[in-house]
Amino acid sequence: MDACPLGFPCGGSRQQKRATRAVSNVNSYRLSLGLAGLGALLCADAASALDDVSYSVTAPSEQQREEMRDFLRDISLISQAENDGRTDPQGLVSTALADYTQLLEGLYSKGYYSGVINITVDGREASEIALLDLPDTVSRILVRVETGPQFRFDRADIGPLPSRRTPIPEGYAPGQVAESGVIQDAVDVAIEAWRENSNAKATIASEEVIAKHNEARLSAMIGIRPGPRVTFGDMIVTTPSYVRQSAIRRIAGFPEGEPFAPSEVEKVVERLRDTGAFSSVTLQEREVLGPGNTLDMDLAVSDQKPRRIGFGAEISTLEGAAVNAFWLHRNLFGGAERFRVEGSVSNIGSSESGMDYSLSSRLDVPAIYGPDTDGFLSGSLAYADEPTYESTSAVATFGVSRQLTDDLEVELGLGLAYFDVIDDIGERDFLTVIFPAELTWDKRSDELNPKQGFYVNAEATPYVGLGDTQSGARLYGDARYYLGFGDGDPNVVAARLQVGSVVGSDLTETPPDYLFFSGGGGTVRGQPYQSLNVDLGDGDETGGRSFVGVSAEFRREITDNIGAVAFYDGGYIDSDSFVSADSDFHSGAGLGLRYQTGIGPIRFDVASPVSGDTGEGIQYYIGIGQAF
Repeated sequence: MDACPLGFPCGGSRQQKRATRAVSNVNSYRLSLGLAGLGALLCADAASALDDVSYSVTAPSEQQREEMRDFLRDISLISQAENDGRTDPQGLVSTALADYTQLLEGLYSKGYYSGVINITVDGREASEIALLDLPDTVSRILVRVETGPQFRFDRADIGPLPSRRTPIPEGYAPGQVAESGVIQDAVDVAIEAWRENSNAKATIASEEVIAKHNEARLSAMIGIRPGPRVTFGDMIVTTPSYVRQSAIRRIAGFPEGEPFAPSEVEKVVERLRDTGAFSSVTLQEREVLGPGNTLDMDLAVSDQKPRRIGFGAEISTLEGAAVNAFWLHRNLFGGAERFRVEGSVSNIGSSESGMDYSLSSRLDVPAIYGPDTDGFLSGSLAYADEPTYESTSAVATFGVSRQLTDDLEVELGLGLAYFDVIDDIGERDFLTVIFPAELTWDKRSDELNPKQGFYVNAEATPYVGLGDTQSGARLYGDARYYLGFGDGDPNVVAARLQVGSVVGSDLTETPPDYLFFSGGGGTVRGQPYQSLNVDLGDGDETGGRSFVGVSAEFRREITDNIGAVAFYDGGYIDSDSFVSADSDFHSGAGLGLRYQTGIGPIRFDVASPVSGDTGEGIQYYIGIGQAF
């Protein structure tokens, strides 16, 4: 029975001692290696080649033999050298010496503590090759491993723990396979649990690992020293920044005087990152506690480039082209403010309507009321020449947004909206006080090309009419779900549900910008843009007070850059506030291609109507990013 340090149980084999001696040789002959390397550079034969690298594994069962051979070959440094095409004799011998330790740790990670490792270089044991007498060429390397029995835990003790509910890994228990990584995981969990309990300086107090080779059993006894409970001290900003230090402290919300917790440290870092003003944020604990067991922390930030521009473009058969661009300024006034100006032109060359124009701006000010509540001020001007109406609008809003969790955000506002409308009903003005509210829950794996997760956006905009304008509320929801399957998720099923409703105001007394239409790239592909609406009679048309849209896609990666998509879209419109079985419906379906780029996939879709009488023929759509 051998007592060994944590992470390095004794194997008792000559080859393990040989591996240790080989590592020692590498350190002892570092200077000699440098001289040998110089000679190798001057004298190496350019035609030298490594012809054969083979792996032989002996294990308790055939299944274990196959699994361990594949595993050891994957982690082997020699295998990596072969894949990289390295044939220099000096480098190969040095790699072979390092591989003893690499493979030995690999055996430990799978619970094999009595392994024997042989690495021969052209028939010579690598650990016995004199580094001053290296071969001129290396043509064959053979790695032979005898795993020995797989050890199981006899004892698996760790403590004390801050709570009986501390989630120690299930694998760290008597009778389980004694993988070395499980021991380290148990230590990490215990230390992190104490740290979350405000014991910031918890450490290992004692460690004893005993391997019983004749029984293939391993006993691990780990003692933890929690240390004192700690409170947050001061946050010291150690790097210069164009963001004022007072603003950094306000945004960070560093909990000075509060009990220490790593989760609070992460919140501080995320708040600063979310401003977009910094390219990197690091919050480092001081090694020594201050008076009263307080813990000071050093903050280092690196400023992001202050300005950024971007653009997007789409084109479809009937809707024509759409282009948009934005200009963003980070840290506008030295308080990490974010100012964005965006403009767009759409329906360029459309056969269904005239061109639409919009110009908007938004100023976001972080931490106006506590570190998690930001303020914003936004404004927009727009002209819309749609199939059933023309509208000139101006909207100004101010409000607050709050990040409730990493994935959940809420926004509340107060604003004024004006619309000058010409449609089949006549020329009208609408003036409303608006109270927009928005909730966004984003759990997508990737914003540009999601393969797993979901996205939910819910909007409610109550409005109070001024003058002759009626009051009401516009409600809208957008839910998306993504399910990838296969190795690396090359197949993705994506689904989308859109729901909209206008309540309170009459159909003809509601601003057309608040009403709903169906058809086109954002709703039902294959149907003309905004082709499904409400017929008022005598050829007059307007939008609906309710809308339901459904979309489903199957996405398949063909190569690393090219993918194919099959899709189906459907949409309901009704003059009432809620759709029913009698509501007007149309649908479309088609196929598409995706080409992956650094800014998201380029999308090309071909669609045609499936049901409804709002359109006919083939429609084409080209854009950047997935359809949803």
